[in-house]
Amino acid sequence: MNTLAGKRALITGGASGIGKALAQRLAAEDAELLLVDRNEELLGETAAGLVAGGKRCRTYVLDVTDTEGISALRDQVHREGGPIDLLVNNAGLVYGGSFLEVPLEQHLTTYRVNTLSVVAITHTFLPDLIAGRDGHVVNIASASGLIGLPFGATYASSKWAVLGFSESLALELEIAGHRHVHVTVVCPSYVATGLFEGVRPPLATKLLTAERVADLTVRAVRRNQPYVRTPWLVQLTPFMKAIAPFGLFYRGAALLGVNTSMVHWRGRTSGEG
Repeated sequence: MNTLAGKRALITGGASGIGKALAQRLAAEDAELLLVDRNEELLGETAAGLVAGGKRCRTYVLDVTDTEGISALRDQVHREGGPIDLLVNNAGLVYGGSFLEVPLEQHLTTYRVNTLSVVAITHTFLPDLIAGRDGHVVNIASASGLIGLPFGATYASSKWAVLGFSESLALELEIAGHRHVHVTVVCPSYVATGLFEGVRPPLATKLLTAERVADLTVRAVRRNQPYVRTPWLVQLTPFMKAIAPFGLFYRGAALLGVNTSMVHWRGRTSGEG
């Protein structure tokens, strides 16, 4: 995007974690914030802090799996200020544990929140971006969207889907001639938001801060970059996976502690935003 000043930015999961950090970072760029979250109390606290600092911020309480609610949200957003310029699909959840020990409903909820809501919200708000002059979609995925994650199988696969959706959408927009709308997919390693309490980051890496992810994301939006991959090990992953045989690649991942990083997960399930 040429500038973020004055742009209307809608952020799902905006009450905490990466969503909150992105709201603060975009507010510093003088964007108008539209924060969406199902946690009304926490959402109010986040918005109050921004407004106290002189920032423009509206809040909307919504469960992102409610497709009818998403449509109603767009109508309300339009009534209260018009179409958006920047869409950030950040809301997400995690259920860690052995695949068979995690209840089926939790696996399915993971897909509803992490994948299906991204599709539904983008489908609803993308016309705003196409009709404007300078639009952007940001999808918060994960480093696990690039690699298998034992004890987090449905979380990882939900993020694989977000990565594939983001790349496909970006290409489709270009082919359709909507080159003023860009897509950035964000693939960080473990972030210290509480969602991943108990995980052990791979060797030679550490837990990222939400603020670091937000800084890199806003920089990518300003430069219309398609990917944010962080830290360095995540940046190397696609190349190493491409050149190494399957077994060798995952033996290396095991040595780095990737394959067992979720074994001791005990984080809260929701609130990536």
